[in-house]
Amino acid sequence: MPFSAIRAEKGDAGPTVAVARLAEDDLPAGLPGGDVSVDVAYSTLNYKDALAITGRSPVVRRFPLVLGIDLAGTVTASTHPGWSEGDRVVLNGRGAGESHWGGLAQRARIGGDWPVPLPAAFTLRQAMAIGTAGYTAALCVDALLDHGARPDQGEVLVTGATGGVGGIAVALLARAGFDVAASTGKAAEAGYLKGLGAATVLDRAELAAPGKPLQKERWAGVVDSVGSTTLANACAQTRYGGAVAACGLAQGMDLPATVAPFILRGVALLGVDSVMAPAAKRTAAWERLARDLDPDLLDGTVREIPLAAALDAAADLLDGRVRGRLVVDVNR
Repeated sequence: MPFSAIRAEKGDAGPTVAVARLAEDDLPAGLPGGDVSVDVAYSTLNYKDALAITGRSPVVRRFPLVLGIDLAGTVTASTHPGWSEGDRVVLNGRGAGESHWGGLAQRARIGGDWPVPLPAAFTLRQAMAIGTAGYTAALCVDALLDHGARPDQGEVLVTGATGGVGGIAVALLARAGFDVAASTGKAAEAGYLKGLGAATVLDRAELAAPGKPLQKERWAGVVDSVGSTTLANACAQTRYGGAVAACGLAQGMDLPATVAPFILRGVALLGVDSVMAPAAKRTAAWERLARDLDPDLLDGTVREIPLAAALDAAADLLDGRVRGRLVVDVNR
């Protein structure tokens, strides 16, 4: 049966992105780990998806391509021994929406090694309310805890706290017993952040301007989705032996820092990659989310939109006019 998808194409005038009607035969085959066909229930609109839709960054690596780095749905057919018809799966990254056909579609065909089982704690919609953002937040929390971060060591900082990664990081860290300081440029969202578990809310301006190579020790750990000067200041303010989990670049890709925090305070800078993380880390992250994230908290972080609305919502997301998560109901 024909299905709808947001597809990027490249013609003589350059790339275009639009909702297209496709056939099952259009879906890719011969994928790594075997082919898994999925009836997609929900996808999301992520920062990377918005870049691809607007063309503000060359995210798409081949054409034509169905966009969408996330999906949650039900397996309809599989040549991979680990998946059977009726299994609920969630996919985050693994090249979807960049070099492989992605999840902003009613149907998808993905590599058998890419998805993980969706925990029973979540509905398909809730899985995409979490999406790559929440999964990345869980990876960051796991990284800090694996490094040895403990609540009795002091406050932890979350930058970009009203974003998709930041909000869920606040909730997970609070659930783990930490006192969380949430940094945001949206003062009106203080109540929202405290509802997620933040103990204090900081103006992002405190971190956004260049600072000294070493500053007053404040944070036992940091989850940073902002990058650039904010990340440099976060490192400079981290306590001796603390760690900073870095996963984003909302302020910029640069890092105007010195080695001082690393060689004088033993601060660890932990890079967190969500796209190609191995299956064991992916599964552990989703297990943490299922164990520690209250699904009811997601209601205040989510706005649901139909598939076609993702085209216009992309610019709003990039321009900072979106709080939390945009869940895409691909079937309306």
